[in-house]
Amino acid sequence: MTGETKGSGPIDGATIRRATRGDLEAIVAMLADDPLGVEREDHRLPLPAAYVDAFAEIDADPRQHLMVAADGDAVLGVLQLTIIPYLTYRGRRRALVEGVRIAKAARGRGLGRRLLEWAIAAAQREGCHLIQLTTDKRRPEALEFYRALGFAASHEGMKLHFGA
Repeated sequence: MTGETKGSGPIDGATIRRATRGDLEAIVAMLADDPLGVEREDHRLPLPAAYVDAFAEIDADPRQHLMVAADGDAVLGVLQLTIIPYLTYRGRRRALVEGVRIAKAARGRGLGRRLLEWAIAAAQREGCHLIQLTTDKRRPEALEFYRALGFAASHEGMKLHFGA
């Protein structure tokens, strides 16, 4: 999640709902609109087919929950929750949170918290024994945001990227 700046108060009319294909341009725009995302996303219009294909695959998978915080037609936040079956912890499920972003104009107004609270509750409903996420070390404000929600930096995460 990108850093929060103070907005003009809570966005009470925002709802959290499953993303639709019509939300895709706004989602990709949020992913691209930060110092790290600008390096790895491609928000030219029309969107590259890879985004459309990825959305279709995510949308068809019942273990994937691509959610947006929306105020009317305006998409203000996004989060992807994946439910993963595991053999560890006696075969219990876990949840993975990825791609959390809040539109710049909506930061600091509680939407990030609402999205994460939705994800935590959804993971519990799905019978998960834990919910996990990673946050880039170059985003210390995001680390503090997640700590405030009760997440603990209990493990060292590692990644191996395969090209662009």
